[in-house]
Order: sequence, then C-alpha cells, then structure tokens
Amino acid sequence: MITRITFFALLIAAGATSAQDSGGELATVKERELEQVRERISSLKHSMDRSATERDRLTGELQDIEIAIAEQRMRITDIEREQRYTEKKKRSLDADLENREAHLDKESKELAAQIRAAYMSGRQEKIKLLLNQRDPATLGRLMAYYRYLNDYRAANIAAVMDEIRELDELRSKIAAEAARLAALAKRRYEQLSKLHISLNSRQALLAGLRKKIANEGQEVERLAAQEGDLTRLIGELTSILSDYPISSEQPFSEHKGRLTWPVAGTVIHDFGQPRVGGRIKWNGVVLKAPRGREVRAIYHGRIAFADWLAGMGLLVIVDHGGGYMTLYGYNETILKNTGDWVAPGDVIATVGDSGGQPDTGLYFELRRGTKPVNPGHWVTRRPGG
Repeated sequence: MITRITFFALLIAAGATSAQDSGGELATVKERELEQVRERISSLKHSMDRSATERDRLTGELQDIEIAIAEQRMRITDIEREQRYTEKKKRSLDADLENREAHLDKESKELAAQIRAAYMSGRQEKIKLLLNQRDPATLGRLMAYYRYLNDYRAANIAAVMDEIRELDELRSKIAAEAARLAALAKRRYEQLSKLHISLNSRQALLAGLRKKIANEGQEVERLAAQEGDLTRLIGELTSILSDYPISSEQPFSEHKGRLTWPVAGTVIHDFGQPRVGGRIKWNGVVLKAPRGREVRAIYHGRIAFADWLAGMGLLVIVDHGGGYMTLYGYNETILKNTGDWVAPGDVIATVGDSGGQPDTGLYFELRRGTKPVNPGHWVTRRPGG
C-alpha cells in the first residue's frame, strides 16, 4: 500500500536489548527521537515535492495520477485475491453439498424401505406380535427387538431431518458466497473503470510533458534537475539515518560479485551509457520486464524510502549499511513501508512504468554514499539461478 513517508518503530529493533536493560525511560526517549526522524523525512519529501512542482506543475500532477494508479492496481489485486479465496470456498461448499445430498438420498431410501416394510406388516404391527406368540420368553425377546427397531427408525428419521437442516444451511452459505462473489466482481469492475480513466489521464499528461520538453536542451535540464533531487535525497537520508546504523555479521561490501539481480529482465540501458545525446549518463541499469513482475531486495537491509520521486516514479531505497544503498525505480506498486527490514529475495515492489516511462521495466542503481557504483560489478547472478 502506498503511504507517505513514515518511519516505523522497527528502527529501534537493533537497540532493543539496551532498551530493556535501561527500562521504559530509554524506550520513551528512543520513541521521541524516532518521531523527530519521521518528521525530518516527511519534511524532506514535502520540500522535494514543492521544488519539483515549482519547476514543472505537470510533474506534480503526474505524481498524483501515478500514485492513484498504483493504489487502484493494489485494490484490484486485493479484490482478485479475495475472489480466488471466495471461489475456492464456494467450490468446497458445493462439493460438501453434493456429498450431503448423496448421503441424504441414501438415508431417505433406507427410511423409505423401513416404512414400506412396516406398512406391509399391517397397521397393527405390535398387536399382531402379542397375539401370534404364546411363549412369554419369546414374546419378551420380540418386544425388545421391536423397541430396538422403533428406536432405529426414530434415529433414522432424526438423522434425515438433521441432514435436511444442514443442507438448508449449506445452501444459505453457498448463496451468501455467490452474492459475495457478485459484489467483488462489481467492486473490481468499478476499480478497473477508475484505473482506465486514470490511465487515460496519464497518457494525456505525458503527451503534454513530451510537448513541453520537445528539444534536447530542455530534456537535459530536466534530467539534471531530477538527478540533483535524487542525490540530495540520498545525502539527506544518509544524514538522518546515521544514528541508526545497520550491523551485520556479513557486511554488504563482502558480497561484491555474488549478489542476485532484483528481477529477471533484459538490460536495455546500462551503467555509464550516454543518454540524451551523450550529455548525461545512466547512473544505474534499466531492466526491461513485464508489468507486475516481482522486484526483490538483493541483500539484507532496511527500507529507507518508499514513495514517488520525479524521474524515478514509485521508488524504493534500501539501506544496507556501510554507506551502501540500492535503488529500485519505475515500480507499479510498492509492497514495503519505510522502516521495514528486508532479507535477500524479499519482494519489495512490482515492475511498472511510473515516473512517466514509456515502457515497463525496473530502474536499478547502487550507491556508496552519494556516488553511483556500477551494479554489474556487484550483481552477477540471475534470479532463480
């Protein structure tokens, strides 16, 4: 779920032992410090939003539309997940109903056979037993058997009635699930309609943006401004999070050349390649991949940023400690919140085209401090390999 920048209390996990030793007072102090951290990060994001909007009003509009699109896609995904669960539940109820109906049919046939036998023996079945037997001992046994038979018949009748009641309950449950599926289908259709409207608005807005930056000079200026925003963001995050270092038995720096790419895809823009006539270079790589494909963290760390940024779209930044950060941009949805801890392979986002990109893919970048580093020297393994 897309949220504005908030820094969760997970940040104090590393200091939990010392907090317990010092008691509740230290925990209270830490919480106050974390609240200040949240406010600083929130103020930083608002400041960057204002700067981007002042440079280009359309950028602010693009942010609003793409965040709305991401939220709509998340709602649709949730509804589809709920539909699958409800359909599975309804299939189970349908199968249960079929079994119960078969069992009821069997019980009903047995009961019908008993009633037929009783009818064939005559309406005065008990009196006939009394008149036809002269031996008291035999008569006693037959009367006991007769009671057992009557008890068995009564039990069968009660069982059939219970089956009928349970079948009625099952049918009610199935009807409720069918109604639930219909309501979910309606909600999904409404969300798809909203998504379609948002996508059309995005296309119109992108056409306006392309028209505005029709010449190379304006495009270079825009990209340079966005690069400046990103560098500023990383520098500020490093400063803000410096009091909350990430400790690990195996530092990120020791895994150079042994990390796995965050998504399976084809490199269409590589680190250091020129862009816009060679006046600006790529600081990371762009991996072409289909919309919705899972994006995974490449190593242990903590989510330092999870929001929309001009030029990057829906962006996730993971702090790995030791000054190393990885960036995952152009996402369709973000599945983690700022402050969440992640392990290698954890799904943090899904591939998209946010930030005004013409095609779906993932922008992946590695930085040491504020300096971009060639990710190809660090990440060599293919996903699933």
